[in-house]
Amino acid sequence: MPRYDPLSKSERSKRMSLVRAKDTAPEIYVRKIVHSLGYRYRLHESTLPGKPDLTFRRLRKAIFVHGCFWHQHGCNQYRMPLTRRSFWDPKLRNNVSRDAENYRKLNNLGWAKLVLWECQLTTKNRQNVTTKIQQFMAR
Repeated sequence: MPRYDPLSKSERSKRMSLVRAKDTAPEIYVRKIVHSLGYRYRLHESTLPGKPDLTFRRLRKAIFVHGCFWHQHGCNQYRMPLTRRSFWDPKLRNNVSRDAENYRKLNNLGWAKLVLWECQLTTKNRQNVTTKIQQFMAR
C-alpha cells in the first residue's frame, strides 16, 4: 500500500522546482578542488554527450558530478520514493540508461570520463576526492 505524501501537491511541486541541474553544491565543491589543482575547465559542454559538468578539451577528459538519487548510485543516500513508483521507477531507470549511452559515446569520441558521486563529496573525504581527480588528470 503506497504511503501518504506529507506534502500537498503544491508544496511538493515547489520543493521539486528547487532541484537544480547545474551549479549544485557538489558540483561547486568539485570545481574548487579542480581549480586549486591548477586546472582550467569548461562547464556543461553542450557539444558533448551528456553535457559533462567539467570538461578539459585539450586533455579530452570530462568529469560528471552525479547526485546519488537522480543517477541511482545505490548508496545510503539513495532511497526510492515510496509514492508514485510508476512515475519514479522508469524515470530513474531511464537516467541510468542515458548515462551509460552518453559514456559510450564519449568513449567513442576519444574522451575519458570520471564520475564523482554526491556521497563522496564530503569535507572529511576531500583528500580522497583530490587524489582521485589528480590520478584521473594524470592518465
